[in-house]
Amino acid sequence: MLRSMYSGISGMKNFQTKLDVIGNNIANVNTYGYKKGRVTFQDLMNQTVSGASRATENRGGQNAMQVGLGSTLSSIDTIQTQGSLQTTGRSLDVAVSGDGFFMVRQGNNQLYTRAGNFYLDSNGSLVTGGGALVQGFPVDADGVVNRSGATDITIDTDTTMAPQATTAVSYNGNLKATAEDGIVVEIETKVKDSLGNDISLQVTLTKSAGNNEWEADIASLTDGITIAGGDELTVNFDADGNMTTNMPHGLSLTNGNGANDLDINMDFSNITQFDSSSSANVDTVNGNSEGYLESFNIGSSGEVNGVFSNGEVRVLSQLALATFSNPGGLTKAGSNLFQASNNSGLANLGVAGEGRGALQSGSLEMSNVDLSEEFTEMITAQRGFQANTRIITTSDEILQELINLKR
Repeated sequence: MLRSMYSGISGMKNFQTKLDVIGNNIANVNTYGYKKGRVTFQDLMNQTVSGASRATENRGGQNAMQVGLGSTLSSIDTIQTQGSLQTTGRSLDVAVSGDGFFMVRQGNNQLYTRAGNFYLDSNGSLVTGGGALVQGFPVDADGVVNRSGATDITIDTDTTMAPQATTAVSYNGNLKATAEDGIVVEIETKVKDSLGNDISLQVTLTKSAGNNEWEADIASLTDGITIAGGDELTVNFDADGNMTTNMPHGLSLTNGNGANDLDINMDFSNITQFDSSSSANVDTVNGNSEGYLESFNIGSSGEVNGVFSNGEVRVLSQLALATFSNPGGLTKAGSNLFQASNNSGLANLGVAGEGRGALQSGSLEMSNVDLSEEFTEMITAQRGFQANTRIITTSDEILQELINLKR
């Protein structure tokens, strides 16, 4: 009787814990990035009344007789399933679709979160709602991401982009194969000098007497610019219409307008010669004028792209994503944050899309709590609690009958 009473007590404690976990899940049904908890039970121990005996020639074997002494908690799991994504349209809201956690810093502590509702503080640092500093990989002056270590992401709204002179121009399109000799195709090209000023170049392609040969002449339409190597180019094509001339062609510009002289590689290798209309044009031109940061956005790989007034887009930083060999082993630290534990494994840092989930800007991951499931579990926990109270009540009534025997 006393054993049944204590078994009932252990069951009541366990179901109370389950109700606590269910209540917390329901309370966080609309918490961004929240991962629900789950309680599992196991039997506590068993008192062996008699042990098992083996069979003999004259008698069969007997199983052991044991009386269970209650239950205890087996685990309180964190279920790391994907939550649904909610579109917000806000540029600083980012959702992870797949595996991975955003890494943030609080003092010297590295923490992790699935809630991507980020903000900018007064220093231009990207932070969570609780002020934790979002971590990412820095980018050098050439736009190359350095993945050797994560740092705070800071976006300086006063960032300017210095002028950069053009060093390479490429062309594409087609030159008509059956064009008559002397037919001219003109392409105007805008390049930048070291001060960010425009220089207009006129590329004139003239069909020569050869079947697969065109003469190229490059002249400046901007005063004060002298060109060397602009009239030394002949482009040839094979019978399949592909260019056979070695590219790129070097062009030297002497700038008499106060800027540095330019050396530009002119690449015509993507121009073809098929029997269709001539459509040769400029493909890409590097270089830029001075620009000021106007806005920024976060791409699907976590790159923070700055949009400048000169039309250029530059990567300012890239969000770091951490994965763990056992994400269920992470410890909840409050404020939508997790911290690594002895059983989670070490954080494996990288970027979205490389063995990790993709990022979706303008969206947030909702809680993975299913209300219908939680209410069903609440009912079973409530009935389990009530059944265990009946065990205690019944045991008490039997004890009362024993006491009444003395009368």
